[in-house]
Amino acid sequence: RLVSKDGRCNIEFGNVEQSRFVFLIDIWTTILDLKWRYKMTIFISAFLGSWFLFGLLWYVVAYIHKDLPEFNPSINHTPCVENINGLTSAFLFSLETQVTIGYGFRCVTEQCATAIFLLIFQSILGVIINSFMCGAILAKISRSKNRAKTITFSKHAVISKRGGKLCLLIRVANLRKSLLIGSHIYGKLLKTTITPEGETIILDQVNIEFVVDAGNENLFFISPLTIYHIIDKNSPFFHMAAETILQQDFELVVFLDGTVEATSATCQVRTSYIPEEVLWGYRFAPIVSKTKEGKYRVDFQNFSK
Repeated sequence: RLVSKDGRCNIEFGNVEQSRFVFLIDIWTTILDLKWRYKMTIFISAFLGSWFLFGLLWYVVAYIHKDLPEFNPSINHTPCVENINGLTSAFLFSLETQVTIGYGFRCVTEQCATAIFLLIFQSILGVIINSFMCGAILAKISRSKNRAKTITFSKHAVISKRGGKLCLLIRVANLRKSLLIGSHIYGKLLKTTITPEGETIILDQVNIEFVVDAGNENLFFISPLTIYHIIDKNSPFFHMAAETILQQDFELVVFLDGTVEATSATCQVRTSYIPEEVLWGYRFAPIVSKTKEGKYRVDFQNFSK
């Protein structure tokens, strides 16, 4: 299948002529799309690398100014940075400067303009690195794709009569009490077709219109909904039958678009059904009931039954 049940796309790009440098131009999106293990590697490397790089620069400043113990500075000698005795102490001072710890044991004096400039430059660069990396982590955590994991579709689609018409029905549920605002449901039927000119089109897409009794726009998505597609003369399922549907070669991809109420971010949930997952002549079992206390109860044990 092209789209897995949990919405991931099974596709591979080959022989892409464009250079991978274009992904570095849009570095923000590239960082957000990375897996967590790569993102955390970049996160740690960015901080350790900048601390070590500036540690080397502080060591060079101390070396040029002859502040290191091997130069045997005089008692009246004023170093550029107090108490830098080697590469390790330079690294510690770089760390203290960039993360604004400020222990007070090591500090810049007014002796060297180079040291003052380097302090300013590291402080500004440290703020930029902090802002970018922390923003990337926060954006990764709050991505709307995580909200999509709390939207679930039934494992099977069914074909049966509804309102006197033959329909294909799918059940969808919101596992959170917070709503998806402006939700819209639609589908694409993917199949291989041959044109009159003899051209074979793989993954040819046909629009599938889904409706809900309350309308397919701005759904009140507080409880599980049963969406359905009317099988009429304009439907690609019109020429299928219970005896022949398993011999068909198609994939029905269903999409649900909406806006997350808590964050106002848009999200998309998708799943797919192949012929073996479309059951002809079945209905979904009821799952909504009313308790003695007057509350509405949704029994998810029967969600896909």
